[in-house]
Amino acid sequence: MTMRIALLRGINVSGQNPIKMLDLKQMFETLGFSQVQTYIQTGNVRFESNEDEPELRQRIQQEIKSIYGFSVPVILRTVQELKQVIVNCPFSINELSAGENVYVALLLEAPLQTGIDRLLTFDNAIDDFRIQGREVYILYRQGSGRSNLTNALIEKKLGVSATTRNWNTVNKLVLMGKE
Repeated sequence: MTMRIALLRGINVSGQNPIKMLDLKQMFETLGFSQVQTYIQTGNVRFESNEDEPELRQRIQQEIKSIYGFSVPVILRTVQELKQVIVNCPFSINELSAGENVYVALLLEAPLQTGIDRLLTFDNAIDDFRIQGREVYILYRQGSGRSNLTNALIEKKLGVSATTRNWNTVNKLVLMGKE
C-alpha cells in the first residue's frame, strides 16, 4: 500500500465549502482507505491506497460532490513525493528574515511552458517564487496576506489547479506519513 496525502483546495475558507474533518475522515474510510488521518481544517488527509492517481482523485472528488454538493479540486501526493518537495526547496529555510514565510503551491499536474511563461511575467517586486515540476515554491517577504501572488493567480497564469500550504504544514504532512 502507498501512503498518500490528499490536499483539498478551497474548503473551510471564509465559511465557504464547509467540511468537518471528522466527517472527511469517515468519508475516506467509507471509500475503503486505511490509516486515515486528517490535519487542520484546510483539508489535508493522510491515507493508504494502491489505486492510480487519476482514478483515485476522481473517486474522492465524486464522493465529495455527492455528499457535500460542491466540487473541490483534490491534489494528491505520495509521502515520498512530499519528502522530495522538502528536499527540493530552493529557499534557505533556516536563513529567513523576520516576516518572511515559505509556502508551496502543489499543482494538479506540471504546467505547460506557455503557463510557466505567463507566471514568470508576473510583476512581483517583493516576493520570490520558483516553479519546479508540479510545485511552485513561494518566498513571501512580508507575509502571504500582503502579497498579490495568490493561489488564484498561480492557477490563472499556469492554467492548472493548485492548492497552497505553508512550510510548516508540508513538513507536518511528511511526519504524519511516517507515523
